[in-house]
Amino acid sequence: MPYDPSSAIQDYTVFGEFGDVNPSVTDSSTYTFLSPERMEELFDHEIEGCFLYSRHWNPINKYLSGALARLENSENALVTASGMAAISSVILQICEAGDEIVASRTIYGGTYALLKNFLPKLGITTRFVDIKDLQAMREAITPRTKVLYCESISNPMLEVADIPAISELAKAQDLKLVIDNTFSPLVIAPLQLGADVVVHSLTKFINGTSDCVAGCVCSSKAFIDSMLDINAGASMLLGPVLDSYRAASILKNLHSLHIRMQKHGENALYFAEQFEKLGFSVYYPGLPSHPQHALAQKIMTPGFGHSGMLAIDFGSLDKANQLMTMMQEDKVGYLAVSLGYFKTLFSSPGHSTSSEIPKEEQEQIGLSDGLVRMSVGLDNDIRRSFERVKDCLVKLGMTGK
Repeated sequence: MPYDPSSAIQDYTVFGEFGDVNPSVTDSSTYTFLSPERMEELFDHEIEGCFLYSRHWNPINKYLSGALARLENSENALVTASGMAAISSVILQICEAGDEIVASRTIYGGTYALLKNFLPKLGITTRFVDIKDLQAMREAITPRTKVLYCESISNPMLEVADIPAISELAKAQDLKLVIDNTFSPLVIAPLQLGADVVVHSLTKFINGTSDCVAGCVCSSKAFIDSMLDINAGASMLLGPVLDSYRAASILKNLHSLHIRMQKHGENALYFAEQFEKLGFSVYYPGLPSHPQHALAQKIMTPGFGHSGMLAIDFGSLDKANQLMTMMQEDKVGYLAVSLGYFKTLFSSPGHSTSSEIPKEEQEQIGLSDGLVRMSVGLDNDIRRSFERVKDCLVKLGMTGK
């Protein structure tokens, strides 16, 4: 029977200490012991139900991690203070000075900056390749390579990674395949397709209300245990702890994720189809015109659409800026970075979330000045919303190609 991530989340039952349907929030940084011997024992190894210090675990973070493990069908998970904390902790757990990473050239700008600008200071270097070209990826691997890194659906170009094929390559070379699944929770299940580690920015779709910053790592129990090791664990020693109250809030929101992702995907597909009909270049894996549409159909979980993210090329930065300003004024959504909110959010990625990528490299991956990245919201009447967009286009004399 195929893995059903939404059912797995719904089946994840946790009671608070007083039988409350939402688990109690433990507002404590440290925990008491009945004996010194028990404290010493917990330092040696994890004891189920026992907590030491909230940089390691606390009850609500443990509950949220359990739910996220169910979401990705992983053995274990851990939560972090941001998506970038999750990514950097994973990389630093796997790699040391002298190691190399092979990464997709189309990734979130913050991740690009971490790999390209920061990690070389620690002796860890990255080769960026076209993720669609398996031969180029194979040729980029050297004896020093430890990690293959990409996004399930790339930010901002909406390229779809062939995770099964990349996984075969990783396993043949004894490498860790790390996948950022932020754009596609529920839509794609990377661990089911062969990934070793999945990271998310919980800030986005999983939380869904743009009121916190958080991240997570989903993987094998052995890998998560290594990240939490008190002597050598990247998460333990770097300390990217998620606040208990935020963890509780995310856990509540997580249980509506399957409904939200369905609606995000339905609305994004409608926007993508309408923009394409008007003659604009649209990047959305749900469109038959998308280069990886067939791959998307093959690897995506049925019933959750193709994500709520799309990108449209409006020809120039000036036109894109005018349109985004007018769409905000006409209440289509907000001119803002981030994604996964119940309102539509839009931005020019080349000048915001992907601005860390040099201009010449932006041109190589097709990221034009006129590209607008759009996180389509949960509008009940998406047709009415697009009529407002069309009114803006008409006022600006933008009719597509």
